[in-house]
Amino acid sequence: MGANRETEHDMSHTDIAFLLAEAADEVEIGIAPYQSVIRGGRRRRARRWAVAAATALLISGSSATLAVAGLPGGGGDRVAPPAGLSWSSTPDVFTPQRTLLAMGTDGGREWSVVLDVWAAPRDETEAQAQLARMAEYGEFPEEVRHAYVLVGSSHYVVRSFVDGTESLVMWSAFPEGEDASRDLTTAAVSLESGDDGPERLVVGQVTRAAGQITCTWKDGTSSVIERAPADVDTPPNQRFIRLADGSPVDWFVCLAPRGTEYRSAEVTKLAD
Repeated sequence: MGANRETEHDMSHTDIAFLLAEAADEVEIGIAPYQSVIRGGRRRRARRWAVAAATALLISGSSATLAVAGLPGGGGDRVAPPAGLSWSSTPDVFTPQRTLLAMGTDGGREWSVVLDVWAAPRDETEAQAQLARMAEYGEFPEEVRHAYVLVGSSHYVVRSFVDGTESLVMWSAFPEGEDASRDLTTAAVSLESGDDGPERLVVGQVTRAAGQITCTWKDGTSSVIERAPADVDTPPNQRFIRLADGSPVDWFVCLAPRGTEYRSAEVTKLAD
């Protein structure tokens, strides 16, 4: 950016969105199909934003105030919506609904899993503004090169934090139609730095029909996750199938014991 930095303070959020898209010169055009982003079997490693560095540079060079994206609770000052768009629009497509799905400690390290749900933009103008907002939250989706692909679909981003180190666990549009009837979708990531450690931390989404999930580990042991009781406060350090703000599906997190890793997960009981 260098010599042009001073002239870029008047960039609009839409300008930022398009510049971010141009920065992602190694990503595919359009939005990746649901199955290419989240898939069963071994393809469950944490993905990284391809344009993370470009996001930081472009936002810091604009008039926007960057939110603190590295903390599970969010924080930081937020910028106003683009001209002509109101915060009072329903639904609010400019701020994600955030849920702390789980937290705990492992070998002295603190970890947590956070879900952000972005409501569906109603037109391309809202989609362009939402794409810029995603970037401000550090959630610019690498598969999106044109904002219009966001129109009409709500999206989710699941991130893990291990001793302050953030990793992307899952990102996609919520499934519709036949895909929405899936009993179970999971992603498994390592708690170690890098992607070479055992995949012990498992995040999954299930339909409201699921009453119990069993996570099976490679050493033959398993962990059982029950549905959270209705109208009872269940802290995130307790493992349950949970509702999440803005999400049409429910979520669970399970952690494999040290010395083993994720093998499979299945619905083992239906909800009452």
